[in-house]
Amino acid sequence: MTTVIETQVQYNTYMMSTEDYMTQEDDWDRDLLLDPAWEKQQRKVCSYVYAEHHCHTIKTFSKTILFLNVFSGKYEPICISPFDGLALCALIHRHRPDLIDYSKLRKDDPIGNLNTAFEVAEKYLDIPKMLDAEDIVNTPKPDEKAIMTYVSCFYHAFAGAEQAETAANRICKVLAVNQENERLMEEYEKLASELLEWIRRTIPWLENRVAEQTMRAMQQKLEDFRDYRRIHKPPRVQEKCQLEINFNTLQTKLRLSNRPAFMPSEGKMVSDIANAWKGLEQVEKGYEEWLLTEIRRLERLDHLAEKFKQKCSLHESWTAGKEQLLSQKDYETASLMEIRALMRKHEAFESDLAAHQDRVEQIAAIAQELNELDYHDAASVNTRCQGICDQWDNLGTLTQKRRDALERVEKLWETIDQLYLEFAKRAAPFNNWMDGAMEDLQDMFIVHSIEEIQSLITAHDQYKATLPEADKERIAIMGIQNEITKIAQTYGIKLVGVNPYTVLSPQDITNKWEAVKQLVPLRDQMLQEEVARQQANERLRRSFAAQANIIGPWIQTKMEEIGHVSVDITGSLEEQMNNLKQYEQNIINYKSNIDKQEGDHQLIQEALIFDNKHTNYTMEHVRVGWEQLLTTIARTINEVENQILTRDAKGISQEQLNEFRASFNHFDRKRNGMMDPDDFRACLISMGYDLGEVEFARIMTLVDPNNTGVVTFQAFIDFMTRETAETDTAEQVMASFKILASDKPYITVEELRRELPLEQAEYCISRMTKYIGPEVAPGALDYISFSSALYGESDL
Repeated sequence: MTTVIETQVQYNTYMMSTEDYMTQEDDWDRDLLLDPAWEKQQRKVCSYVYAEHHCHTIKTFSKTILFLNVFSGKYEPICISPFDGLALCALIHRHRPDLIDYSKLRKDDPIGNLNTAFEVAEKYLDIPKMLDAEDIVNTPKPDEKAIMTYVSCFYHAFAGAEQAETAANRICKVLAVNQENERLMEEYEKLASELLEWIRRTIPWLENRVAEQTMRAMQQKLEDFRDYRRIHKPPRVQEKCQLEINFNTLQTKLRLSNRPAFMPSEGKMVSDIANAWKGLEQVEKGYEEWLLTEIRRLERLDHLAEKFKQKCSLHESWTAGKEQLLSQKDYETASLMEIRALMRKHEAFESDLAAHQDRVEQIAAIAQELNELDYHDAASVNTRCQGICDQWDNLGTLTQKRRDALERVEKLWETIDQLYLEFAKRAAPFNNWMDGAMEDLQDMFIVHSIEEIQSLITAHDQYKATLPEADKERIAIMGIQNEITKIAQTYGIKLVGVNPYTVLSPQDITNKWEAVKQLVPLRDQMLQEEVARQQANERLRRSFAAQANIIGPWIQTKMEEIGHVSVDITGSLEEQMNNLKQYEQNIINYKSNIDKQEGDHQLIQEALIFDNKHTNYTMEHVRVGWEQLLTTIARTINEVENQILTRDAKGISQEQLNEFRASFNHFDRKRNGMMDPDDFRACLISMGYDLGEVEFARIMTLVDPNNTGVVTFQAFIDFMTRETAETDTAEQVMASFKILASDKPYITVEELRRELPLEQAEYCISRMTKYIGPEVAPGALDYISFSSALYGESDL
């Protein structure tokens, strides 16, 4: 837009001397009079007013205004009656559109238009009212000097407008930078708070080591943990990575705009978040180990509890009625034969009792193990075990009492039936052996490998090898009974009732032997089924190991490749960025292999497989490596983006960047993209820096503000280019505000809203403090302290 001053300069190039101009002036009049339109528009002037000292007559002034109006292009060159007031109103509206609504002015109201212009000029522009509207309109030739003097006041009133506009533009630019930085700070604070809050909520859940009482409940906990690893944690990993990227980008922008480094709120530094994340992962690892340990414990508990119930049921079944039997006093009225039979029967019972001693000890041992493993129903187990032990002690006492009584009576009796006794003596152990065999054949087992089940199969085969010898013993026992029957038949002995020395009958032995033979193939089937299950588990182990042994080295290789890309000089930054983006896409495309590995891992856990000798990589290794790989590639891309941002902002050429990179890599002895302080010192000395301890400490605060103990390539570039950047300063901003405030040491709310865009003005009003000083205007604000604060430490 052409300004008034520009219009004057351009117009003056067309002006002549006063005498020549006056001569030329008449020719101009004649040309206008020859125009048919001029006959109807004579003595009209345009709607834009500007006074020039060469104008000596009203007519000349009118022509000047007409010329300036057309040249500026601001208002339509519509001819109106001499001094109808629209010209002055147009001039005011051109510079201060907030003072006059030009669209509402009427051409047929010259006096009103002039009065409007005079009043506005006097009230808002400090231009005194020198003229009278009626005199100008009603006088054919108004006072030329008075008009020229009055109009010239507008030039002085608006002379500083352009300067104020320039100052306002500078302030808007500075405020825009500050607002954008504050927005980034607020976003960082919000994201950091949300991430820390999530970690704070998650850690107590992972630290909760209250075990459930059932296997189903603990498996549900494991499933919840899997959902956390697969669904809930990955987005937080991305947020953590994005938070670090945002922090690095913000620090770069602050350095480029000559602002101090951003210091997050207490506890929200990147290092704080990294420490919190590390704590989360430590708790997380311990939680999974605890879950698996608890599941294994519950599995063991369920097995022991079932085994305890089975043995208790067998023992209680055997002891049923034994106390009543031992408490009988039948020997008091028994015959000699009956007494002898009772004595032998009691001996057989003692033998049987001794054989059951091992089972009672097993029951007590299982109960003790259940207590040590914190079985949830330990109270009922202890009650039942105590009852069995008390009953066993009572049986021992009753057995001893009955033996004492029979021995006393035995001295009175002499006859004994050897065959019945021999049958009883041999049948009872054999019956106990069959009981033990049936118990072993029905015994529950738990194994975790093919070797363990093979060991059970070997033991079972060894047991089957003893069956022929056991069958011989059965035939021998049955032979004793056959001998008793033969003797009875031979000598006419009437056998009354059953064997007096044992409750076992030949039919009992036969039935139990048949039961034992039927259990053998069932045991074979159970063992073979377990072999199949262990083989399936072994296939799962091998499948998982085959993938893990590929994925683990692949992740390590990619980590090394990314490290080489970030260290080696290979082309421009854009080419490095494209290479890194390709790496990132390849890594993302590899995610399906990780997901498949997770699926195999879930199958392994569901199958209760707790070890894998085919690989050194666990799912936890793969997860951590994958997360580190994603974080590393994202950080590396962000570093290159910041290098591009720094290069473009500071005008660094690609050759300079390559030289910086070559110097950095030369002194980066560990080849990890970071220099130790000693390496950095050596690099500076090689470039001609004269470093003392104090100076080097100052430089280290610039390149390592967070005191990490290393110097990154980005910090190295920032340091090397720090002095070349063109940045605004607090003094420049103060000078701009001073222009808008008309050299006052303060600025008013009205001035801010008038000179700045609404958003920028309200931003300043909300941040500036009240100006303290004598005789200040209402609403005066301190722009000096505000400007200083823009370049000082930020609390945001």
